Amino acid sequence: MATSFHEVRFPLRVSLSSSGGPVRRTDIVNLSSGRESRNQRWANSRRKYDAGSGIKSLADLYSVVAFFEARGGELYGFRFRDPLDNTSTSPGKAISATDQTLGTGDGVTQSFQLIKTYGDSAAAYSRTIAKPVEGSVLVSVNGVTLSSDLYSLDTTTGIVTLKDGHVPATGAVVAAGFSFDVPVRFDTDTIEINLEAFNAGRIPSIPLKEILP
Repeated sequence: MATSFHEVRFPLRVSLSSSGGPVRRTDIVNLSSGRESRNQRWANSRRKYDAGSGIKSLADLYSVVAFFEARGGELYGFRFRDPLDNTSTSPGKAISATDQTLGTGDGVTQSFQLIKTYGDSAAAYSRTIAKPVEGSVLVSVNGVTLSSDLYSLDTTTGIVTLKDGHVPATGAVVAAGFSFDVPVRFDTDTIEINLEAFNAGRIPSIPLKEILP
């Protein structure tokens, strides 16, 4: 991702009014008995968005066109702020250092990947968070929030590394809270613009697709 990704964010004003969300791929076979056989083709969900619904003015449209040109269309990935799901907790709640459990210490491991877990009593899904927002991450060990000088964060991969002398002891729960962006790319090499239609209320489609870590 490093050589084909620009660490810049899609215009925030447009992204916050865009549409989209997670997509999964399931194969369903209808059996002769009338029952179904279902198979999960993708282990992870993949998000898709349409930023066209976020364009409210010609200024918005121009900013997206400029951004599209700078990314070379589909060539380079970039950061995108999901309007609904962009923190370690649910919308409206303050981020806390204990929001998401990253792992359990073994006395040796220093690095932990940021994740966000979605689930209920039936099942849970852990999503890798590779693009945390700088300055938003809080880390805790056994419920105690760590000073930011006790660990480092790679904002391009989402990996937290505790410094020497502060390696979590065996059984210690490592957790974090954060806000994050989604790594995406344009899902088209063409943006068609009709200014007459746009002024009349038609909004161009600007499809985006998540880049999985």
